[in-house]
Amino acid sequence: MQKPVELIVFDWDGTLFDSVGQIVESLLFAAKVYEQPLTPEAAKSIIGLGLPEVAQVLFPQVPELHADILKCYGDHYVEHSKDDQWFDGVSEMLYDLKNQNIKLAVATGKSRRGLDRVLAQTQSLELFEVMRAANETKSKPDPLMLTEILNYTGMDATQAIMVGDTSYDLEMAQKIAMPRVGVSYGVHSVDVLKTFNPLMIANNVTVLHQFLKTQINTSEVA
Repeated sequence: MQKPVELIVFDWDGTLFDSVGQIVESLLFAAKVYEQPLTPEAAKSIIGLGLPEVAQVLFPQVPELHADILKCYGDHYVEHSKDDQWFDGVSEMLYDLKNQNIKLAVATGKSRRGLDRVLAQTQSLELFEVMRAANETKSKPDPLMLTEILNYTGMDATQAIMVGDTSYDLEMAQKIAMPRVGVSYGVHSVDVLKTFNPLMIANNVTVLHQFLKTQINTSEVA
């Protein structure tokens, strides 16, 4: 018998939070300050990784500048991201799932400091059972942050669903056989997301919300 879905793990940037444009802009700003080549496409492609991994991928030629570039990026992002917010429908989706006694979690490439800032910005700390930021564990696509979330909640992977907009999200879930759902309104394309065999790919939050409700209801019947 299928175990009921009791835990849904969300990525943050590009899945719940409409912040991709500002992340790209801040990375481009930092690259320009330190005279490093960077295209918008390359900057967008690494969203979801932890910051040290971002620097290694985007600026491998100047390891001595990584700390300075990341600080410049972080300062610019904090200064200019105050108006970033959830995608339309996210608040309703999260509160509805919470009201159905589904445990909610976050697995993000943000640092804990960055995550705490946006949780305060969205006044959403109470919604989530557990959260893992990249600097507290291993960066995606290593599945350690998901394993830690499962251990904390006492669930196994078959009782959970990972929701994300990047290959990093879906790959880490695939590595531990956790069911997964992609969203196409964030960073990576549908074709990229499909390679990780998601249950489905949602093109907006309303579709995502309805699908997750279906999975909860189906598992309860089973």
